[in-house]
Amino acid sequence: MEKNNMKNFYLPLMDNNIDKKDIKALVDFLSQKEIPRLTNGPKVAEFEKAWGKWLGTKYNLMVNSGASANELTMLALKYLYGDGEVIIPPLTWISDVASVIFSGLKPVFCDINLKNFSFDLEKLKETITPNTKAIFITHVLGINGLTDELLELCKENDILLIEDVCESHGTTFKGKKVGSYGHSSNFSFYFAHHMSTIEGGMVCTNDEKFYQVCRALRSHGMMREMTDELMKKEIIDDNPDLNKDFIFIHPAHNFRSTELNAVLGLSQIKKLDSKNVNRKINFEYFMDRIDSTKYMTDIEMDGQCNYAFIVVLKDGNMDLRNKVEYELSENGIEFRRGLSGGGNQLRQPYFKKNYNIDYDNFPNIDYVHDFSWYIGNYPSLEKKKIDGLLGVLNNI
Repeated sequence: MEKNNMKNFYLPLMDNNIDKKDIKALVDFLSQKEIPRLTNGPKVAEFEKAWGKWLGTKYNLMVNSGASANELTMLALKYLYGDGEVIIPPLTWISDVASVIFSGLKPVFCDINLKNFSFDLEKLKETITPNTKAIFITHVLGINGLTDELLELCKENDILLIEDVCESHGTTFKGKKVGSYGHSSNFSFYFAHHMSTIEGGMVCTNDEKFYQVCRALRSHGMMREMTDELMKKEIIDDNPDLNKDFIFIHPAHNFRSTELNAVLGLSQIKKLDSKNVNRKINFEYFMDRIDSTKYMTDIEMDGQCNYAFIVVLKDGNMDLRNKVEYELSENGIEFRRGLSGGGNQLRQPYFKKNYNIDYDNFPNIDYVHDFSWYIGNYPSLEKKKIDGLLGVLNNI
């Protein structure tokens, strides 16, 4: 392919999910005769209900970001189950790691595999200890990270499975949406993801007690946010000297979202499935045509719902890596090296400063860190753009 200047071929990393219909929904909401409540209220509850119907989970709690969903989840685990370890993949977003640290739980890391970028199951078995409270899986860039063996491993060891689905809205395992398998799951509605509420997130679960605790922790830890009267009565009876309207069950922040974000969510969710169809078609088209002599093509595709094209070199050649990045840049194609979260979280300064780790135990994440990229895949992407991208990659 001949080199194109950015004006002719610019391929951005992301596209704006929000369209004029979404803006109209906002305008209509704000144009009511009576000025509507703007903070967390009935529209948030309506979106939570719609989301639960789409995902298949009983209890759903909207928050102001995917990072907040992660932190809220870990705070609730700490409150309900006490101290312990949470196993995390090093290929994830920083908020997964930070949420475990902030909650007072201990992060423990396990290397990934190169088929679905989830845990290496043999190493995961070796990582589990009597102190393991939860396994915190990340579904990377729309690739399903679940297996029967992983689910059975959690069940056999009485370990909670937490799913980070921030990058994988609509991905499925055995025909059922990921995010509905674990004890709880977290979603993000950031600008770049499958759907957007500008900023926003969701905690999802079928565990009512966990949900009630999350309701309190979403609002500074205030008990009055709970809706289970028996749970509230027990806490009130244990604290007779306190005003029942101001009982804080656990230190927490304000993770609440707003009615405006929920209005956008209600508008966006109507289009989510149809847009996901386009993303899936794009990704399959791309993977069918990328040069299998240069790039890995044996990625597990079943149930995928990608918002980014995954590019992984077949051989770890630094000169080839640098050439790929040069050609992508020269042709106006935005990319990010390292797949999710910039690659290996264990190599980030915040981690190296506070933890000692043997990097030899993590060869697969280091390979992904050095020799992989993601490139934007969005519903409006034209085939000629995908062909142009393939031309650049395949002709290197």
